Amino acid sequence: MTEVIVGRPYANEDELCAASDAGTAMLDEAGFAEALAGHPQIGKPTSGSGGQWSRREQAGVGTADEELLTSLGQANAAYEERFGHLYLVYANGRSAAELLAICRSRLANDPATERRVALTDLAAINRLRLGKLLRSEG
Repeated sequence: MTEVIVGRPYANEDELCAASDAGTAMLDEAGFAEALAGHPQIGKPTSGSGGQWSRREQAGVGTADEELLTSLGQANAAYEERFGHLYLVYANGRSAAELLAICRSRLANDPATERRVALTDLAAINRLRLGKLLRSEG
């Protein structure tokens, strides 16, 4: 997303987020794969890159019972098999049951539709995180 860097400085958060959204929408397959590589599987936030944010964003999974977590893991696997990439969803404020239902519903999408949905969620995650960065620096 070199375009976002080249477009600096931005007058405000809205301009930065608009540039981020545009850059996200233009990701090619390699860029999309690279972006997904920075996200842990839903239900398994890690301590790696972005892990602290992912743990907070996936906090609703922390109260799920073992059966629900197993179902979420199975849905993740089915999604990855169907689409060839990680199930990415805007998880902030959502429960494990909601994330499972969303995953299952998205399994019905064709690959082109699912790519658009995943990019939309990626853009939303980027906006959330950019806002956090800006507020922590200010």
